[in-house]
Amino acid sequence: MHSATFTVIVDKVRVEAMDTVSIELRSSDSSPLPSFDAGSHISLHLPNGIVRSYSLVNATGNRDRYVLGVLRARDSQGGSAFVHEKLRVGDALAISAPRNNFPLDETGERFVLVAGGIGITAIYSMAQRLVALGKSVDMLYCCRSREHAAWLDSIQALGIPLKLHFDAQHGGPPDLRGFLDERDPETRFYCCGPTPMLSAFERACADHGYTHAHIERFSADPNAVKEASNAGYEVQLVRSRKLVRVEPGARLLDVLRAAGADVPSSCEQGVCGTCELSVIEGEIDHRDSVLSETERAEGKTMMVCVSSCKGGRLVLDC
Repeated sequence: MHSATFTVIVDKVRVEAMDTVSIELRSSDSSPLPSFDAGSHISLHLPNGIVRSYSLVNATGNRDRYVLGVLRARDSQGGSAFVHEKLRVGDALAISAPRNNFPLDETGERFVLVAGGIGITAIYSMAQRLVALGKSVDMLYCCRSREHAAWLDSIQALGIPLKLHFDAQHGGPPDLRGFLDERDPETRFYCCGPTPMLSAFERACADHGYTHAHIERFSADPNAVKEASNAGYEVQLVRSRKLVRVEPGARLLDVLRAAGADVPSSCEQGVCGTCELSVIEGEIDHRDSVLSETERAEGKTMMVCVSSCKGGRLVLDC
């Protein structure tokens, strides 16, 4: 399940807000880029050997370019720092095809979008799509300050009801419970942002009885990542025709790579979905923040960077 990569050219690099730049990518041969849905992301294979996933910001009909938003992380491990400091117009990059762990349910008629900080990337793409479809959209956009609010003028130009919340101005986080109060229960709710916001959003939606609530994480859910299973287990690799053992405390991704399996990864926190592999047999110990409860129950796929096996044998299409 190795995701094929292809080459694009950095066409534009632009400062969008404090600590945030946009990167515009075009195909190396002027051909149309693969199509994508709102909420999709791609993986950048940076020249320093690091792979990082970033959400697509632009409207879904724009196949002549991909636009990404990159926040310079305070604790950057070399991904966002490289983009901000060294990426230049004209550089060639290998990228993955778009994938979507945060799909937009376009069957609804009313939508509420909540963005926190760089979470605006996926949410802005969704807003553009919903406006194009003629849907009802309300948005809450939260940042530390107005200076940190990327694409604000373009978002305001969409003409949708927009509430802005700047922590520096209001002295703290937004009142999500109040913002979400008294909505039609058939409304579709989407939130992307830092972990505290996502937790508050989930609690508020649950308290209000909203069943169509969806989130996307940029970092691992602390409640999902648990200690590794005490028992080891065997893994059969069907396509590789190998049988390997994962010892207690070992990470499945590391064992697969040691066995020669070409398994891509990016976040290695169970967030981006890059390392997803198909499961043929086995009882999976899911620890990711990507799969739905239904997908976990089906047991057909897993994120091998964080997930494991509850014991016995695991059979992978690898």
